[in-house]
Amino acid sequence: MGRGPRVKMWKVVYIAQNRSAAETIKEILTSEGLLVTLRPVGVPHFGDGGAVEVLVPESEAEEAHEILTSAVPV
Repeated sequence: MGRGPRVKMWKVVYIAQNRSAAETIKEILTSEGLLVTLRPVGVPHFGDGGAVEVLVPESEAEEAHEILTSAVPV
């Protein structure tokens, strides 16, 4: 019996200060072959100025952390 498509569990790997920073992180991770989605944090009326979570499937979280550790200055 089919249950439909398997639902991916997403994990936050980075919280960017704004949409622009989140898009940069997304580009880094997708260029390495990871599936990435972005989710605004908090109140939506901040537009592009509010914090944005960068999420990847749980199975790719460790790899994402490794990529970000080497690519993003602290």
